[in-house]
Amino acid sequence: MNAHELEAKCRELRQLQALIEEAQEEAEGIKDAIKAEMGQNEVLRAGEYTITYKPVKSARMDVKALKTALPDVAARFMVENTTRRFCVA
Repeated sequence: MNAHELEAKCRELRQLQALIEEAQEEAEGIKDAIKAEMGQNEVLRAGEYTITYKPVKSARMDVKALKTALPDVAARFMVENTTRRFCVA
């Protein structure tokens, strides 16, 4: 792929990303409107659709607090990984 083709691909990518972002924002607005309509209800029927909005509990490790309280223990269980970040600027 030559520089002109690569530039065209980057332009196309940016346009598609803008469309995706716009669609995601619109979808979030619709979700927010549905949630507002639900109020405190966890389940709501709308024709063929069943809408649920239920609390979900989760537990996560507070790594920052662990490093502060027990740095030696935290260091023993630290796993390092490497990823590649793709960016078009």
